[in-house]
Amino acid sequence: MSVITVNAIGDTCPVPVIKAKQALAQMTEPGGLVVLVDNEVAVQNLTRMGASQGYAVQSEKTGDGNFQVRILVNALPQPEESAPDAACIPDARGDLVVAVDSAHMGRGSEELGATLMKGFLFAVGQLPRLPSTVLFYNGGASLSCEGSAALESLKSLEAQGVKILTCGTCLDYYGLTSKLAVGEVTNMYTIVETLAGAGKVIKP
Repeated sequence: MSVITVNAIGDTCPVPVIKAKQALAQMTEPGGLVVLVDNEVAVQNLTRMGASQGYAVQSEKTGDGNFQVRILVNALPQPEESAPDAACIPDARGDLVVAVDSAHMGRGSEELGATLMKGFLFAVGQLPRLPSTVLFYNGGASLSCEGSAALESLKSLEAQGVKILTCGTCLDYYGLTSKLAVGEVTNMYTIVETLAGAGKVIKP
């Protein structure tokens, strides 16, 4: 039985779970997946993810705050019907719009909030059906500018066809007009129009 090891030490939520899901998706035969992490939250999230898929999960503390999470895959999911040619694959983007009005997620520590926002935007890029548009306005405008920790995730979304739109008035207010590093400048009418036409809106 083959065993795959994934090193997620130093990674914060949701990266360990995403790495584990990617490794599981690449497995071609039953076997084991070992995920190395350094925080108990990751252990809990990986345990829930594995159990939700019907896999046996065990965890062990290996010392110095590190853990091993072992996921036993006795049987792979049944393959879906063959996908059509690439030219006929439907657009992976849905009618979801993500609206971001702050550089931080949630209330409380801004440092923690910045980490959560980075993780949130990374996780958006791992959705099986991507949003059609990500909007940034007010304090969120800084996330699409030079120096943002979320730039890599946003550039990846843009490369996959997701529109990244940042409020021009907000960029000007914060002195960031020349710092925009991904996506396009937009206006409030377009923001309202996009939100009104969305099937679902998420605001972190």
